[in-house]
Amino acid sequence: MDQDKDSNQANELTANDILLVALELFTRKGYYKTALTDIAAALALPDTRPVYQHFNDKQSMAVQLYDTILDSLSVSIDEIRRKNEKPSEQLRGIVDLLFSLTDEAPAVMRFLCVLKHDEFLPEITPLHQTAAFVKINKIIQAGIKAGEIRSLDANLISAQFFGIILGTLRAVLNAELDKKADVYLSQTWIAAWNVVAKKASSSIN
Repeated sequence: MDQDKDSNQANELTANDILLVALELFTRKGYYKTALTDIAAALALPDTRPVYQHFNDKQSMAVQLYDTILDSLSVSIDEIRRKNEKPSEQLRGIVDLLFSLTDEAPAVMRFLCVLKHDEFLPEITPLHQTAAFVKINKIIQAGIKAGEIRSLDANLISAQFFGIILGTLRAVLNAELDKKADVYLSQTWIAAWNVVAKKASSSIN
C-alpha cells in the first residue's frame, strides 16, 4: 500500500513542485549544501528517481529558477512601464515591486539578490545584462533625457540607486533589519531617489 502511495506521489510530481522546493533549500541551506536527496526528502519521495525524470542535476534546476524569476521580473517591468508615464514613476513602481516581493516571496528575492550566481552558474547571462535590467537601464536613460535624473552615466546611476535599494532589501532578508521591508520602503526610496534625482527636492512620495 505504501509503495502505491509513493508511486502516486511520484507520478503527480511536476517540475514546478521540484523548483519550489529547490528554491527554498538553495536559499535557506545554500546551493552547495543542498543535495538532490535533500530535495527528494522535502518532497516526501522515497528516492531521487522521480526528480531525475524532470531535471538532470541541481544546476539545471538553478538555471531554470534564474531564467523564470528574471523573465517574470521582466514582464512585471513591462506592466509598470505601461501604467506609468514618467521614468521616476516607473522606477518607483519597480522599487515597490521589489519591496513587496521581499515580504511576500522572500525565497525569490534571496535567490535574486543574495546568492552569488556566478559561483554556481558561471555560464548564465549576468544579472545586469538580462532583459529586466536592460529595461531598467532604459528607464534611467529616459529619466536623464527627461531631466528627472542627473546627467551621468546610466550604469553609474543604476549602481548608485539600486545600491541603496538592494542594500536595504538584503538587510531585511538577512535579518539585519528586524521589520518587514514595507516599513523601510518610503525612507529607502527617498534616500535612493535623492542621490540620483536632478533636483533632490523633486522626490516622488
